[in-house]
Amino acid sequence: RYFLVGSNPAETKYRVLKIDRTEPKDLVIIDDKHVYTQQEVRELLGRLDLGNRTKIGQKGSSGLSRAVSAFGVVGFVRFLEGYYIVLITKRRKMADIGGHAIYKIEDTNMIYIPNDSVRISHPDEARYLRIFQNVDLSSNFYFSYSYDLSHSLQYNLTVLRMPLETLKTETTQTRQESFDIFEDEGLSTQGGSGVFGICSKPYEKYVWNGKLLDAVKNTVHRDWLLYIIHGFCGQSKLLIYGRPIYVTLIARRSSKFAGTRFLKRGANCEGDVANEVETEQILYDASVMSFSAGSYSSYVQVRGSVPLYWSQDISTMMPKPPITLDQADPFAHVAALHFDQMLQRFGSPIIILNLVKEREKRKHERILSEELVAAVTYLNQFLPPEHVIIYIPWDMAKYTKSKLCNVLDRLNVIAESVVKKTGFFVNRPDSYCSILRPDEKWNELGGCVVSTGRLQTGVLRTNCVDCLDRTNTAQFMVGKCALAYQLYSLGLIDKPNLQFDTDAVRLFEELYEDHGDTLSLQYGGSQLVHRVKTYRKIAPWTQHSKDIMQTLSRYYSNAFSDADRQDSINLFLGVFKPTEGKPHLWELPTDFYLHHKNTLSLSQTRRSYTYWWTTGVLKHLPLPFDEVTCAENRRKLTVKKFHKYEEEIDIHNEFFRPYELSSFDETFCLAMTNSTRDFMPKNVGIDPSPFTVRKPDETGKSVLGNKSNREETVLQRKTAASAPPPPSEEAVSSSSEDDSGTDKEDEGAVSQRSTPVKVTDPGENTKITENVVQSTKDVYGVNLSDVPSEDDLTIYTRFVQLGQSQHKQDKNSQQFCSKHHLDRVINLIPISSFSQDNIYEVQPPRADRKSIEIFHAHIQAGRGNMQHLGKDDFLMYREYIRNRYM
Repeated sequence: RYFLVGSNPAETKYRVLKIDRTEPKDLVIIDDKHVYTQQEVRELLGRLDLGNRTKIGQKGSSGLSRAVSAFGVVGFVRFLEGYYIVLITKRRKMADIGGHAIYKIEDTNMIYIPNDSVRISHPDEARYLRIFQNVDLSSNFYFSYSYDLSHSLQYNLTVLRMPLETLKTETTQTRQESFDIFEDEGLSTQGGSGVFGICSKPYEKYVWNGKLLDAVKNTVHRDWLLYIIHGFCGQSKLLIYGRPIYVTLIARRSSKFAGTRFLKRGANCEGDVANEVETEQILYDASVMSFSAGSYSSYVQVRGSVPLYWSQDISTMMPKPPITLDQADPFAHVAALHFDQMLQRFGSPIIILNLVKEREKRKHERILSEELVAAVTYLNQFLPPEHVIIYIPWDMAKYTKSKLCNVLDRLNVIAESVVKKTGFFVNRPDSYCSILRPDEKWNELGGCVVSTGRLQTGVLRTNCVDCLDRTNTAQFMVGKCALAYQLYSLGLIDKPNLQFDTDAVRLFEELYEDHGDTLSLQYGGSQLVHRVKTYRKIAPWTQHSKDIMQTLSRYYSNAFSDADRQDSINLFLGVFKPTEGKPHLWELPTDFYLHHKNTLSLSQTRRSYTYWWTTGVLKHLPLPFDEVTCAENRRKLTVKKFHKYEEEIDIHNEFFRPYELSSFDETFCLAMTNSTRDFMPKNVGIDPSPFTVRKPDETGKSVLGNKSNREETVLQRKTAASAPPPPSEEAVSSSSEDDSGTDKEDEGAVSQRSTPVKVTDPGENTKITENVVQSTKDVYGVNLSDVPSEDDLTIYTRFVQLGQSQHKQDKNSQQFCSKHHLDRVINLIPISSFSQDNIYEVQPPRADRKSIEIFHAHIQAGRGNMQHLGKDDFLMYREYIRNRYM
């Protein structure tokens, strides 16, 4: 048998799974649903160890031995033999949202469950295992123990704070409070010791291990189920005069109709499109991490292939294979299914930004535009006018080639109109400063305004042909516009505008380029070919050679390795299930029939051609159907009851563990990009604001960008730290009279001090000194070598004389005290001889009676005289002992 022992982060509660290894092909898992304490688990494992030894008292290979330590279970999978268990063995923290850590999978381990004695071998098992492991789980798969990554922040902070009286709960009391699964579970119920929390089912579309968990979903406790997403997650720190603002970008790739570039185009029969990614940018003030007390904002946008039946034939080995429409769809059936999904998840308006080419010598991309316009026009006939799908066509490639047009200016106009229509999410009402100084753009903002803040209604859906290069630039511009509104809503800027070449936008641009590169590698096989700098026309000439290399890399990947990757994805996601007696995965000529279920069996129900949306969706628009209170959504939620002293609902103890020694490896494991360190120019100390426009070559990376410069900077810091202390006041005052002679001596002294640390070339040394050691004028804006004025010197002399006279008097009084009153030496005597009630003397504050009593009780406790405990203290201690040890 295998015993799987899992614990909570504090390692105070444990659960145990027993996995039977005697079944050759079936998965037998027993979950006793019991929660063990640490002591109980040790006793249980000790008994199992003793019971499984061949002889009493024998130590060795028999008995119980640890096979592997892991951070979570990805799932269980079976090919032609028995089941495997997939475990996460390495993880890395990538982001933090309100104290909830998001981890990236770094390494996994697959363990074969059945024992060798019962194993029935199959010749093709090894090949299936190799195909399955082609999906590299260590590249861009993410999970969180306490935050639902498959849903947006808006869903997590609104639906999960739904008032409990609207749900069918086990309690009969009517409750007025609202509960948040993250924070408010700690509130006690009226007159009882139980508290309640709400949790929801994950959104299956963005969960990548759903099929791997199907075998155990109904047999084990839900705490064992760890859902992972695929895409991108990045976080950067924006410092606004020392105030930390975390900018987080999360991209969720759809697991439906997933695959590689030329092998997955358009949509399948269920309305799922290829390369569909939901990108969410989250902004919050990191100085307050609580969801209930902090300030959080998010904006969501989507990319995805054109929702039609179309494909490209890659057998011709052309760089741009011709686009063909595979099926006629006069009633826009597949587009209707796709936009119905979007209305349910995002509400209205749905805005389509179509970036494909409009004018071509030979009709290529325009085929998709014409068909998409026809589909949207047909669907809009039946929608109410206020909720129609908005279609914005814009030939981005044509504008890029034109020397007269600025691509990003035009995109900025589109972005402003889009954000005004959809709005964004923020969990706090409008700040008072925006009421005092109203902004015209702010008053025109759409979305839904509620008592707790604002909700985003509707979404922007961007597409080109591949949904990679052009789409990423357009999404960046929309995200930049939304970021300005988010910063304004949190009271961090006075107008909702952000300009290029500011530290904030540079940080955001780098985040979006990492996001674009990652998604492009997953779908296209190479990084981005055209970046934001390419469209701004400020890219260096070396960028062109990089673009050519990325194009060649993408072509090679599409031609030679995409088919194998597609097979791996189909096997991992459970689209293909190996079965004895049926063709193997590598024997199939195409996977078309796997992704289009209607080709294998006709559906009994036919959707209406006019009422193409799901029942109930229109009634709640513009709000998304998934976020409203109705019977169907209530079935997705479960209410869990806790005891009010349980550690699981104590967020502070659960995540910060104040009873443990802190490890620096865990505390500082998240190495974020920092706007001040990485983007703010090092020679500008006058205006450290991240919203100040810099010169194009002024960045933190230009000064300390490469590795050698950083090493030299560290060397200079070490040298300065090991240097002798600065000279006394007399030496400074004498050297300030003649600067010309002392500067050369100082330079010589510095070079002599730095000689023993590292011997470098003299020419290199002077370059380093120029780069790193700057004048005080450059850093602080003040030249300290200037001679002070006569007035300043006079004031300073008076100040020194005053201090000297008072210190003399203080020394005399101290000597007198030491001779006559040794017991009163510790008395604090003010050094000033002035009378009271003046600016040189301070009266200590008076303490109130209650504070004095507390202080005296504290002193008595230190001497061993304890105060009597009250009734509440006894009850609390009894509950603590019961929960901790019983």
